[in-house]
Amino acid sequence: ANYGPNPTCKGCLSCSKDNGCIRCQHKLFFFLRREGMRQYGECLHSCPSGYYGLRTPDMNRCSRCRIENCDSCFSRDFCTKCKTGFYSHRGRCFRGCPAGFAALEDLMECVEGCEVGQWSEWGACSRNNKTCGFKWGLETRTRQIVKKPAKDTIPCPTIAESRRCKMAVRHCPGGKWRRPAKTKDKKKKKKNLMERAQKQHSIFLATDKTSQ
Repeated sequence: ANYGPNPTCKGCLSCSKDNGCIRCQHKLFFFLRREGMRQYGECLHSCPSGYYGLRTPDMNRCSRCRIENCDSCFSRDFCTKCKTGFYSHRGRCFRGCPAGFAALEDLMECVEGCEVGQWSEWGACSRNNKTCGFKWGLETRTRQIVKKPAKDTIPCPTIAESRRCKMAVRHCPGGKWRRPAKTKDKKKKKKNLMERAQKQHSIFLATDKTSQ
């Protein structure tokens, strides 16, 4: 029967004009729909978003998921699908995956990520495999991969990094220190300026003699 604005009493064992379905057939789930101050019963093959099917000897019911930001759940405290923008992890929903876990964007799930150890101390400052003879060099530190990720598509964080450093020993013992190229350029520029000044002075003297 159809009671006007009420849902059709399809699948009901008993139905009320004011309250809709009161009791459902054996395989269906009883869902109590609320619309403002009014509520009425429906008999469904599967529960709507935010609910899960709870089977009991008395009557199967749709029970609300109690997990925040959950779209569908397996039980009251275990979410199987989170709302858009949230990652599923061990039956819960997160904006971002917990520490030690990586996000699978296509499935919106958190899986075990790549674990790395602590950084080592910074290595010796060197350049061209030498620890002397230059003013500046690079120093490097590393860390080891402790646990590989569960899926190959998840990248590990960087395990080596370098930074600029000033060498403690600028002159190599027993070696001849080579002046940096920048200093050579300055010396060459100064020499060119001197030669140009001397040439201009010679032209000036020659012009002065001619005028006399």
